[in-house]
Amino acid sequence: MHSGKIGRIELEKREYEILSPLAAKSKESLGRDFEEEKCAVRTEYQRDRDRIIHSKAFRRLMHKTQVFLAPEGDHFRTRLTHTIEVSQIARTIARALALNEDLTEAIALGHDLGHTPFGHSGESVLNEIHPGGFKHNVQSLRVVEVLESHNGNRGMNLTREVRDGIVNHTGPVLPMTLEGQIVKISDRIAYINHDIDDALRSGVISESELPKDCIEVLGTTHGSRIDTLVTSMIESSVGKDIISMAPECLESMNKLRAFMFENVYHNNKVKRDEDLADVDKIIRFLYSYYIEHPDEMSDDRKSMIAEFGINEVVKDLIAGMTDRYASSVYNKIMHSKK
Repeated sequence: MHSGKIGRIELEKREYEILSPLAAKSKESLGRDFEEEKCAVRTEYQRDRDRIIHSKAFRRLMHKTQVFLAPEGDHFRTRLTHTIEVSQIARTIARALALNEDLTEAIALGHDLGHTPFGHSGESVLNEIHPGGFKHNVQSLRVVEVLESHNGNRGMNLTREVRDGIVNHTGPVLPMTLEGQIVKISDRIAYINHDIDDALRSGVISESELPKDCIEVLGTTHGSRIDTLVTSMIESSVGKDIISMAPECLESMNKLRAFMFENVYHNNKVKRDEDLADVDKIIRFLYSYYIEHPDEMSDDRKSMIAEFGINEVVKDLIAGMTDRYASSVYNKIMHSKK
């Protein structure tokens, strides 16, 4: 008879019984940079997921733009709701393929922690002005390795598999685990489809403008398109050591993405010229202001200057800001100059 208590050791055993031989097993994790005593209740990947959810960087995603700058309605996605949607899609795929859902969830929840305020508009300004450029996936890794802390130590001390999935969720490198590969494609499935949903709701595009051949392949509604792509990923990846989807689905998804870049992401209704000018002005101003006035940063940030250099520390400060906090700091400094 079962004792009624399930701890880490029982969960680790279950992974071998239930999951595919191709799944990442928490007991075989490549580990953390600093040894820690194992948790009695949770596996290593479950701990990583929990650390990410309890981090300050995760909470700030609630007030960071996804696509629409200063939207009027209450229903537009934020960086946090995007993250939750990616996690849901990725976990569905991982579960269907008998891969490690906990690892998948940890990577999904952490993938955008390094995103700037004002969405990709903020990212491109920071990329332009910061020496060496700026990439949000690299910053997400920096958040979990350096900027957040755990038990009074620098960094969250996450497992290597989670960190690898976070930094490689975008870009040319394939994540080392199938779980990381799932998140990489789920991120794209989520943002293309939820951004279409937001763009339709706001009137930036109409249903009739969506490329007909893509809609015929993927479906006419938000839910049916996601369902088609998710099902295709599951069917194409069963028992394989790489995650993929049917070529016609992939082609349709990429075509929709190109359509969104042309008609939504660079559209004046979504990002009016004056809003983009404001983003540009705020980020450039704050970056140069803090480089000239490092004393106005918090003590923990100032203490990092000797190690990382002023530019890196200021970039960390600005990338970590929410949209409204960046605007409010900018207004406060401008007001004090009057």
